[in-house]
Amino acid sequence: MITIKNQKMIMGTLSAAAVLANSLFAAPVALAAEQPSVDAKAAFVIEDETDKVLVNQNGEEALGIASMTKMLSIYLILEAIEEGKLTWNKQITVSDYVYEVSQNYNFSNVPLRQDITYSVEELYQSALIYSANGSTIALAEALAGSEAKFVDLMKAQLDEWGVENYELYNATGLSNSDVAEENLYPGAPADGYNKMTARGVAMVADHLIDDYPEVLETTSIPELAFQAGTSDEIMMHSYNVMLPGMFYYREGVDGLKTGTTLESGASFTGTAMQDEMRIITVVIGADESTKRFTETDRLMDYAFSTFEKTTIAAKGDAVSTQEPITVAKGKQTEVGLVYNEDLVTVTEKGAEELALTTVFTPAEESLNEDGEIEAPIEKGTEVGSVAVTVEGDELGYLDGTTSEDVKVAVASSVEKANIFVRGGRVVGDLFGKAWQTVSDFVGGFFD
Repeated sequence: MITIKNQKMIMGTLSAAAVLANSLFAAPVALAAEQPSVDAKAAFVIEDETDKVLVNQNGEEALGIASMTKMLSIYLILEAIEEGKLTWNKQITVSDYVYEVSQNYNFSNVPLRQDITYSVEELYQSALIYSANGSTIALAEALAGSEAKFVDLMKAQLDEWGVENYELYNATGLSNSDVAEENLYPGAPADGYNKMTARGVAMVADHLIDDYPEVLETTSIPELAFQAGTSDEIMMHSYNVMLPGMFYYREGVDGLKTGTTLESGASFTGTAMQDEMRIITVVIGADESTKRFTETDRLMDYAFSTFEKTTIAAKGDAVSTQEPITVAKGKQTEVGLVYNEDLVTVTEKGAEELALTTVFTPAEESLNEDGEIEAPIEKGTEVGSVAVTVEGDELGYLDGTTSEDVKVAVASSVEKANIFVRGGRVVGDLFGKAWQTVSDFVGGFFD
């Protein structure tokens, strides 16, 4: 039995060829104090590096997300820039549809003109900082040709990520009732609006921050002039009032996106860094605009005061107490394992003991046709992963799993044995099996 008492110790005891679980028994320690009750339809909090869920309040119900939709739209735009499909300096001409939307002052907008062009960067900034709907549609059209085709890209991306239980009709988060019939997504209900679960919103935000961390350079801007130095100049003030100089300022907050419609209520996806730990918070459907920020502040207080990242094992550390895995056709018949990446988890502050369950799964590409790891094999060769679960954890991870996967490699090289050694082992195995058969037969007379 093994008790993990501090972050420098290493857990183990894994099986070799098959997927086999082994518990490390200790007095179970709850992963978290009781989570706060949030005054909104749903709330969700994760730690960004590990994707560990820290709070889940009604996180699986599809709810209106309004302009938080734009996080997904911006992801696709950043991806297109990375792939060379768009450039920051590309000039975009405003379509009739974009012009009409941008002139509607009932929506979040910067008014756009049709006699000039706008750069992708300008539209991108106004979409993120000022939640400009016209700018978002202009970007969607520039990439996909139409907003409807862009929505198809959005849906494909969510499906690829494994996001479930959603409805998407546009790139902005506007309710369908605010969109002219000819501009509605094909087959969209007139009273429909974009919906996603709080878990799904957290997944979008997590991918956005992880894949394009530069987005935080823009989402952290409290105010910025659009079309600076021209007669069209407009000062854009971020709707995220937790940024510096804003009414609900909180140190460490540098994003991410608000959303508000009558159908959806007031929502906010926030992110903050403190003590080298970044969290992502989601609040959906608060009944007051300011409440989404006060509730986010409570969630951040809870997360940062309750949890910390803990490195249990570093890359190269031996998987202690792990049974060596079997190696076919090798000079040695088995080899130990080491972690091939740091094992970082999130624990409750002050927790001195962790009860862990470990599962080893060999990588399919490391197995021969007989399902065996075969020599020769070099030291450091990755052969599979270890799934680590903290017992008593009911919240799990962002993707819905209950464990964290860590890659493992062989601790030393194993050369291939010559044909005589391998042949001797075969003969030995056959003799052993024959002897066992005889023993079982003779023993049967005395049963």
